[in-house]
Amino acid sequence: MTHAKAFAKINLGLVVGPLRTDGKHEIVTVLQRIELHDDITLEPAAELTVEGFEADTIVRRAVELLGDAAGVKPRWRVGIDKRIPVAAGLGGGSSDAATALLLANAELRQPVGSSTLHRIAAEAGADVPFFLRDEACVATGDGTELAPIALPADYHVVLVVPHGDVKASTGDVYTAFDARNGATGFAERAAALDAALASIEAPRDLATIPPNDLATSAVAQELEAAGAFRADVSGAGPTVYGLFERVDDATRAVAIAACAGRTHVTRPVEAGRSPRVAR
Repeated sequence: MTHAKAFAKINLGLVVGPLRTDGKHEIVTVLQRIELHDDITLEPAAELTVEGFEADTIVRRAVELLGDAAGVKPRWRVGIDKRIPVAAGLGGGSSDAATALLLANAELRQPVGSSTLHRIAAEAGADVPFFLRDEACVATGDGTELAPIALPADYHVVLVVPHGDVKASTGDVYTAFDARNGATGFAERAAALDAALASIEAPRDLATIPPNDLATSAVAQELEAAGAFRADVSGAGPTVYGLFERVDDATRAVAIAACAGRTHVTRPVEAGRSPRVAR
């Protein structure tokens, strides 16, 4: 049996543009892995089974696509031990799929190359290719075009999953974005994001990144009032994150935000730390 951690992510910035010809939106987003993680195991089996999370579809699809690409039957049992909140804007399903791909590919007699693995991941889901990487990235295009970026990681992250918030489907979130003509000014916002990234040296400089185009939350304001140097919604939500330089401040913020939702305190995953295969 092999196993690996499937890390969650936060979007440190998300700028959304118009619809592309493929029906997806043009985006520019900054993706940062965080220590909150699921655990993924993989072992040989008579047929492909995915256990531990009944609602899974993306892990199964990713492993099936790998089998097709490699010309083998995907005879594995994949186990998912969930810790990342589901449908919360933290990329848990995508991370699980990417980690299962890495584990399964390592078991093949002739593993597929990185470009093929990226293609498979992109077909499985837009966020999946990012989780094949071990550094922060700027994602562009439909979110699958990735460029690594060096960002400070010496801070603490408070996550708040608001009580009673049921995440709208990603499609509904984008439909609402289009209805309010959210893409207007995309080029200017993307340029502002690029300019902010070019000047980041210390954790507090992350505060210069433009806010999330898709979603806002009053919880972010609560976290800022509690001392966060940046607070925003991750992805399409509903999870809100706050960034703190000191763990004591993060801990105090949790006590304040606990009435708003389920909370976690975590940290960024440093560049170069890989979720690769452990036995």
